[in-house]
Amino acid sequence: MFFHVMLTTECNLQCRYCFGEALEDFDVGFGGFDVDYSLPKRVSYSVGLLDGFCRHDADCVLIFYGGEPLLCLDEIKRFMDNVRAKYFIVQTNGLLLDRLEPEYVNRFHTILVSIDGDEALTDFYRGRGTFRKVIDNLKLIRRNGFKGEIIARMTVMEQTDIYTQVRWLVENKEFPFSSIHWQLNAGFWKDFERRNFKKWSEENYNPRIRKLVGFWVDFMERNCAVLRLYPFLGIANSIIFNEEESLLRCGGGWINYAIQTDGHIIPCPSMWGMKNYYLGHIRNVNPLRLRKIFVGEPCTKCEIFTACGGRCLYANVTKRWNASAYRLVCKTVRNLIEAIHAEMPRIQKLIRQEKIRLEDFKFMKYNGCEIIP
Repeated sequence: MFFHVMLTTECNLQCRYCFGEALEDFDVGFGGFDVDYSLPKRVSYSVGLLDGFCRHDADCVLIFYGGEPLLCLDEIKRFMDNVRAKYFIVQTNGLLLDRLEPEYVNRFHTILVSIDGDEALTDFYRGRGTFRKVIDNLKLIRRNGFKGEIIARMTVMEQTDIYTQVRWLVENKEFPFSSIHWQLNAGFWKDFERRNFKKWSEENYNPRIRKLVGFWVDFMERNCAVLRLYPFLGIANSIIFNEEESLLRCGGGWINYAIQTDGHIIPCPSMWGMKNYYLGHIRNVNPLRLRKIFVGEPCTKCEIFTACGGRCLYANVTKRWNASAYRLVCKTVRNLIEAIHAEMPRIQKLIRQEKIRLEDFKFMKYNGCEIIP
């Protein structure tokens, strides 16, 4: 099982798509949901409770999450020293990676770092100087011996040209990324009416995704290597290995849960404080026997449900966007899946020619990457 350990609700950045959106939505409530707005700002349970919880599962994977988890350096070190987990992962904005000693950084299996593309775009979304500090810290941890996977985790909005920015992350000379994940900022806020999502998704994002898939396969041909572009990799993996997915591809609510700062377990980090979806507390539940939460209609009646899995549990249950607006998001998913299918003959040919291997399409599932952006 995978668990996002929400160490804090605090963050040291004020990003446009998180803090900025929250300010716009400050007075918009969650009709029909009982939300606890008084959760502790930092972890309030003992390390022993978390260790006892994890000991029920020999394959327990802990993903440190926030807010910004590296604001809680002492808690991270205490958990890593005293909790029995198969792997530790961290999802961070990267600004404080230089504050954690290499002996702990180098124990992470994977580091997901928030970076949205080149310096201009990242700093536009996340604040001036953010990009430079993150890149410098990534160079530092590599010099200090970190050998694990570093995943560039992009948040994507209308200012993003997905083709240009992913290519930049792959091809830049300073710190090229071979692992990239992106998430559409869509359906999380009551913001559709003030956005230009329809025009951007149809005229920019969807066609540029198709072009990016072509680049991905071109890269395989030229370099005999498969970039870990997670939305592409996950779908291609299912096709190649004949796996029909019907549950959420991120694992949310069935194999990947979140532990709040107060110790209550929820299906997904985005559902913090939603008491309707509390599944128990780490003091008295078995991680292997947690209740499963599934998406409902209209996802379950969609013809691409087995490939998509429902995209996002939070969006499905909260319905922050209306049905017609969310259908635009579904079109991006359909476009993504169709683009991968269109390139499968080329991919299969490269496998037959032994330019790439089947193993190149395997990865740790549920590691924090939402396969369907």
